[in-house]
Amino acid sequence: MEPVFKRTCKECGRAFHGRSDKMFCDDGCRNQFHNKLNSDANNYVRNVNNILRRNRRILEHHYRRGQTNIERGVLQASGFDFAYHTRVDNRVEDQKVYYCYDYTYSISNSDVVAINGKP
Repeated sequence: MEPVFKRTCKECGRAFHGRSDKMFCDDGCRNQFHNKLNSDANNYVRNVNNILRRNRRILEHHYRRGQTNIERGVLQASGFDFAYHTRVDNRVEDQKVYYCYDYTYSISNSDVVAINGKP
Protein backbone atom coordinates (compact mmCIF):
# COMPACT_ATOMS: atom_id res chain seq x y z
CA MET A 1 0.00 0.00 0.00
CA GLU A 2 1.26 3.45 -1.01
CA PRO A 3 1.73 6.03 1.78
CA VAL A 4 -0.62 9.05 1.81
CA PHE A 5 0.93 12.51 2.25
CA LYS A 6 -0.66 15.71 3.48
CA ARG A 7 -0.18 18.45 0.86
CA THR A 8 -1.31 22.04 0.20
CA CYS A 9 -3.04 22.96 -3.07
CA LYS A 10 -0.97 25.34 -5.25
CA GLU A 11 -4.14 27.15 -6.36
CA CYS A 12 -6.46 27.51 -3.38
CA GLY A 13 -4.14 26.67 -0.45
CA ARG A 14 -6.41 24.01 1.04
CA ALA A 15 -4.84 20.98 2.66
CA PHE A 16 -5.49 17.62 0.99
CA HIS A 17 -4.23 14.05 1.13
CA GLY A 18 -2.73 12.25 -1.82
CA ARG A 19 0.36 11.07 -3.60
CA SER A 20 3.69 12.75 -2.90
CA ASP A 21 3.74 14.40 -6.36
CA LYS A 22 0.15 15.66 -6.27
CA MET A 23 0.00 19.50 -6.38
CA PHE A 24 -3.72 20.34 -6.57
CA CYS A 25 -6.73 19.31 -4.53
CA ASP A 26 -8.95 18.68 -7.57
CA ASP A 27 -9.20 19.09 -11.35
CA GLY A 28 -10.89 22.49 -11.03
CA CYS A 29 -7.95 23.98 -9.14
CA ARG A 30 -5.48 22.39 -11.56
CA ASN A 31 -7.31 23.83 -14.57
CA GLN A 32 -7.69 27.26 -12.97
CA PHE A 33 -3.96 27.37 -12.13
CA HIS A 34 -2.87 26.49 -15.67
CA ASN A 35 -5.43 28.81 -17.28
CA LYS A 36 -4.05 31.74 -15.27
CA LEU A 37 -0.50 30.69 -16.10
CA ASN A 38 -1.19 30.69 -19.86
CA SER A 39 -3.72 33.54 -20.02
CA ASP A 40 -1.39 36.09 -21.67
CA ALA A 41 -0.44 33.75 -24.51
CA ASN A 42 -4.04 32.59 -24.90
CA ASN A 43 -5.33 36.18 -25.09
CA TYR A 44 -2.81 37.09 -27.80
CA VAL A 45 -3.69 34.05 -29.92
CA ARG A 46 -7.42 34.65 -29.38
CA ASN A 47 -7.08 38.29 -30.49
CA VAL A 48 -5.10 37.38 -33.62
CA ASN A 49 -7.62 34.67 -34.54
CA ASN A 50 -10.48 37.14 -34.10
CA ILE A 51 -8.80 39.60 -36.49
CA LEU A 52 -8.14 36.84 -39.05
CA ARG A 53 -11.75 35.58 -38.85
CA ARG A 54 -13.04 39.15 -39.30
CA ASN A 55 -10.77 39.61 -42.33
CA ARG A 56 -12.06 36.36 -43.82
CA ARG A 57 -15.71 37.35 -43.26
CA ILE A 58 -15.10 40.69 -45.01
CA LEU A 59 -13.41 39.00 -47.98
CA GLU A 60 -16.20 36.43 -48.19
CA HIS A 61 -18.89 39.13 -48.04
CA HIS A 62 -17.44 41.11 -50.95
CA TYR A 63 -16.59 38.01 -52.98
CA ARG A 64 -20.12 36.59 -52.68
CA ARG A 65 -21.57 39.95 -53.79
CA GLY A 66 -19.42 39.72 -56.94
CA GLN A 67 -17.08 42.50 -55.83
CA THR A 68 -13.78 40.92 -56.84
CA ASN A 69 -11.98 44.26 -57.38
CA ILE A 70 -12.46 46.68 -54.53
CA GLU A 71 -10.59 49.74 -53.27
CA ARG A 72 -8.29 49.25 -50.31
CA GLY A 73 -10.00 52.05 -48.36
CA VAL A 74 -13.39 50.34 -48.65
CA LEU A 75 -11.99 47.19 -47.05
CA GLN A 76 -10.28 49.18 -44.31
CA ALA A 77 -13.49 51.10 -43.60
CA SER A 78 -15.30 47.80 -43.08
CA GLY A 79 -12.71 46.72 -40.50
CA PHE A 80 -10.22 44.78 -42.63
CA ASP A 81 -6.70 44.75 -41.16
CA PHE A 82 -4.05 44.30 -43.86
CA ALA A 83 -1.35 43.53 -41.29
CA TYR A 84 -2.90 40.10 -40.60
CA HIS A 85 -3.00 37.22 -43.05
CA THR A 86 -2.26 33.51 -42.86
CA ARG A 87 0.27 33.28 -45.71
CA VAL A 88 2.03 35.32 -48.41
CA ASP A 89 3.00 33.89 -51.78
CA ASN A 90 5.13 35.50 -54.51
CA ARG A 91 3.55 33.94 -57.58
CA VAL A 92 4.41 36.62 -60.09
CA GLU A 93 7.38 38.95 -59.92
CA ASP A 94 6.55 42.04 -57.81
CA GLN A 95 3.04 40.70 -57.12
CA LYS A 96 2.30 39.21 -53.72
CA VAL A 97 -0.73 37.01 -53.13
CA TYR A 98 -2.05 37.12 -49.57
CA TYR A 99 -4.03 34.31 -48.00
CA CYS A 100 -6.65 34.65 -45.32
CA TYR A 101 -7.49 31.04 -44.58
CA ASP A 102 -9.17 29.87 -47.80
CA TYR A 103 -9.51 33.25 -49.54
CA THR A 104 -6.73 34.96 -51.49
CA TYR A 105 -6.24 38.57 -52.49
CA SER A 106 -3.62 40.75 -54.13
CA ILE A 107 -3.10 44.50 -54.05
CA SER A 108 -2.27 46.46 -57.19
CA ASN A 109 -0.16 49.61 -57.39
CA SER A 110 -3.33 51.69 -57.56
CA ASP A 111 -4.53 50.27 -54.21
CA VAL A 112 -7.20 48.10 -55.79
CA VAL A 113 -7.60 44.78 -54.00
CA ALA A 114 -8.36 41.82 -56.24
CA ILE A 115 -10.18 39.16 -54.26
CA ASN A 116 -9.37 35.88 -55.91
CA GLY A 117 -11.66 33.74 -53.85
CA LYS A 118 -10.78 30.29 -52.78
CA PRO A 119 -7.62 28.84 -54.36
